[in-house]
Amino acid sequence: MDHGLLTIDSLMNDQKKHPHQITLTGFFITLTGAIFFSTKAIFVKLAFHATHVDAITLLSLRMLFSLPFYLVAVWLIARKENTRPLVKKDWLLIIAMGILGYYLSSLFDFIGLQYVSAGLERLILFLYPTFSVLINTFYFKTKLHRTQLIALVLTYLGIGIAYFGELKLDTLNPNFFYGSFMIFLCAVTYSFYLVGTGRMVVRVGVTRYTAYSMLAATIGIFINFLAVHNINSIAFSTTLTGYSIALAVIATVLPSFMMSNGMKRIGSNNVSIITSIGPVSTIIQAHIFLGEQIIPAQIIGTILVIAGVILIGWQSRVSALA
Repeated sequence: MDHGLLTIDSLMNDQKKHPHQITLTGFFITLTGAIFFSTKAIFVKLAFHATHVDAITLLSLRMLFSLPFYLVAVWLIARKENTRPLVKKDWLLIIAMGILGYYLSSLFDFIGLQYVSAGLERLILFLYPTFSVLINTFYFKTKLHRTQLIALVLTYLGIGIAYFGELKLDTLNPNFFYGSFMIFLCAVTYSFYLVGTGRMVVRVGVTRYTAYSMLAATIGIFINFLAVHNINSIAFSTTLTGYSIALAVIATVLPSFMMSNGMKRIGSNNVSIITSIGPVSTIIQAHIFLGEQIIPAQIIGTILVIAGVILIGWQSRVSALA
């Protein structure tokens, strides 16, 4: 899954503390990171097609090649962050968030990508900001503003238009609904992860939280892999290794650090709006590298979804500065 973005709550808190202005450097770093993140679906689809590897194996290799980068980063900068001892509740929440955000959501995503187009996958995933709003509204009792309600309607309307347009295009795929449901589950689990992350990083520290939740997820993924596969069953090839490294470095490690840098430079609310380029980037890349057809319903749906996400970010900023 695409990591590095914050929850609606954390966006508001960030704007209260740091009302950032957009700089040219911050904009390009964030934009590049968002484009790199959007390559994930492309690399996954290409790997499935070229190697016929299954979802859990590819996910395990992605985590395996990503993990060393995060551990090195933690070792280099952990001393700069809050080092208060973690209590049992902290450990349980970190493990739970890691399982939701890095393990289950990514697994659902990889499974779904076997059956739906990369463009549709990105649009369904882009529902997660709306799920975060709903979780905060019904569970944490935060107020749902009129603008946010309009944003929710626009977003779901856009998904509906794009989805039914894709359904007409992909009528022969017997697993289309199953794949769509897996991507939907990915968006739901990731939204829970985001809400939990926004409330945990303040207490634990960003680097420690990322490293420990990543470690918990990696252990979960490896256990899952060993439960259904034997290590010797992996048919390593130059192609599989290449796509796995690309997934780890280009689609995971580099963009996550770029997003963090972008948040420091221009603020997380501005970052959340700029990353709305994600679906557009994925659709264009899918057309170029995967030969996926761009249809009018997809274009209309994408515009509505992006408009809804931008409205959510705008409302968060207005509320935070009020």
